[in-house]
Amino acid sequence: MSQDVRVKICGLRTQADVTAAAQAGAAYVGFVFFPKSPRHLTVTVAAELAAAVPAGICKVALTVNATDDDLDAIVAAVPLDMLQLHGSESPDRVAEVKARFGLPVMKAIGVATAEDLGKIDLYSQVADQVLIDAKPPKGSDLPGGNGLAFDWRLLAGRKYWQKPWMLAGGLTPGNVAEAVRMTGARQVDVSSGVESAPGVKDPEMIAALVRAAQA
Repeated sequence: MSQDVRVKICGLRTQADVTAAAQAGAAYVGFVFFPKSPRHLTVTVAAELAAAVPAGICKVALTVNATDDDLDAIVAAVPLDMLQLHGSESPDRVAEVKARFGLPVMKAIGVATAEDLGKIDLYSQVADQVLIDAKPPKGSDLPGGNGLAFDWRLLAGRKYWQKPWMLAGGLTPGNVAEAVRMTGARQVDVSSGVESAPGVKDPEMIAALVRAAQA
């Protein structure tokens, strides 16, 4: 592994979280706009946090089946570089959001079995990036951030999708190096794996995860 594994720390909630992610060398930071999540932010708080993110770090808004009105409110107030659609948005909806807001769009795709991989090609045609996450358990309120991994062997040797992709789901400082080795991922996304409690980021875990991903 080389130093070019880019890390996204998602679900930041405080100024200290932003500082920890930036100091650790994160390439992306994610802000969650989904009331059922312990990482949910108001637009006002997110705007303050995003304004404090150092230049050069990509600021991402995570939404779940958001309406145009929801997205209008977020984009108007928060200085963003990318929208992450983490719900059941169709390829047409992804294209619509991209056209309306003029921001790059990352589409999250839940994977449990090889049958789910076809969606990656489908969404690669309309999204700027795809995020390959573990499928949430049945009945879960959260589409991501559940701390679950999927079988990384499903991605082995499949590094060549049309668009940049990011690996998510159950990554921690202890397993991220193995995940990168097995999948060939050049980008990883972590939320619950660097928390001491749901929604509470741990600066030492963030630093350890970025180190491990780039070791």
